[in-house]
Amino acid sequence: MQIVPEIWEDPIGMRLVEEHAGVGDLSGRGEGLRQVHYKIARYQAFSGNGMPIPGLHRIEGAIDVPANEDVTDLVGAPLVLRLEDGRAIAVTLADASGRVLSEGHGPMRCQCC
Repeated sequence: MQIVPEIWEDPIGMRLVEEHAGVGDLSGRGEGLRQVHYKIARYQAFSGNGMPIPGLHRIEGAIDVPANEDVTDLVGAPLVLRLEDGRAIAVTLADASGRVLSEGHGPMRCQCC
């Protein structure tokens, strides 16, 4: 008799909840770096019963990076993007083309909350 492992399905679904584009201030290492054009989307995790899971989210998008500027030292560094509406979000530059990413934590990702 062969035992077939039970297939576990992830009960969490990510949904697009916000999209923003504009000009914002990028800072890192305790100093303002530059003004950037940005386009970002925020996805929120929801449980199987439709309730949002606090702290579990993902931000994806891009900032304009001048083609002649080397930003490889910023790739992977913790940065802050201040949006036009005044909110500040923590982001990470995922690559030198300007792709940004940020993931929140939550009860399915860590034991701190």
